Amino acid sequence: MKDYYSILGVSRDASQEEIKKAFRRLARKYHPDLNQGDKSAEEKFKEINEAYACLGDPVRRANYDRYGTAEGPTGNGFGFETYTTFTDIFEDIFEGFFGSFGFRKNKPTKGADLRYDITITLEEAARGVEKTIKFPRWEICGTCNGSGIKPGSEPIICSSCGGSGYIRYNQGFFSVSKTCSKCGGTGRIIRDPCFDCAGNGKIKVEHELTIKIPPGVDSGSKLKVSGEGEIGEFGGPRGDLYIFVNVKEHEFFKREGINLYCSIPISFVRAVFGGEVEVPTLDGKEKIEIPAGTPSGRVFKLRGKGLPRVGGTHRGDQIVTVYIDVPKKLNERQRELLEEFARISGEEIKKGSKGLKDKLKDIFSM
Repeated sequence: MKDYYSILGVSRDASQEEIKKAFRRLARKYHPDLNQGDKSAEEKFKEINEAYACLGDPVRRANYDRYGTAEGPTGNGFGFETYTTFTDIFEDIFEGFFGSFGFRKNKPTKGADLRYDITITLEEAARGVEKTIKFPRWEICGTCNGSGIKPGSEPIICSSCGGSGYIRYNQGFFSVSKTCSKCGGTGRIIRDPCFDCAGNGKIKVEHELTIKIPPGVDSGSKLKVSGEGEIGEFGGPRGDLYIFVNVKEHEFFKREGINLYCSIPISFVRAVFGGEVEVPTLDGKEKIEIPAGTPSGRVFKLRGKGLPRVGGTHRGDQIVTVYIDVPKKLNERQRELLEEFARISGEEIKKGSKGLKDKLKDIFSM
């Protein structure tokens, strides 16, 4: 008997998927249309078809392994299930071969995906937000219910394909179909198109949708809303809608991941003597304790006052940097006291060399 495993180049314990892949590869290699005039290729093509007809069906393969024949001891031949599987795989191969000829099936096809860009604030990104958006997309024409035909009118059968939607012709020793160019595969010719959709069967409308943006999103985040894209072809499902998020820069906070950074001023008196200061956060105001003798640039951390991770509960931190706010104007008494402080500290104040403002910066930024 013929060794079908050897013909397909697979081992006897190969999986059905491995057998299928081997058949695809060999069918493409030895197809007569790619080897015109080569009799050996034609014979090889018939041989691998025979091998796959047996090994591609689990029942026939089991009979072959046990009895040496695909029919088994009862002599049963191809069943409907085997024939269907065999036909399906050839349709896949032919679609690759004859794509340039327009070969295709009017299978239900998923609609195109859509993109929507949205900008939100940092506060909205931290807490999550619901937004109502509007965007154009195709909808089934309500006047003709998607038929493209003017109400009260009827289409005519395409004379080129006889209503099948396909033109058949011989390619080698196979009969191959291609989409009818006259009717576009519908099998019908519309004489009186719908006025609203011009025979297209669908119209562009502005669609309104409420979406939920989860807490923690950042610029560049992409959210998928299934089934809100364009309508499918031949009864296929809608495509999906992808929301691309942009988070506006904040005038006070700087974001890095789930952490927030900010800078706050403190007076030089507070820096010297210490005390409490209020710090804005996304949840309101918080107080931090400033130790006596705090230098400009010291960093404090407010735990859990940052942003959450998307889908999580843990929040980042808020990092606070303090800087000493040097007063721009001093009254006479303030000037006298500071000059006295400078003399006691051994700092010489040279009139006209540096302004008091610059001198104070030197003193209190150390």
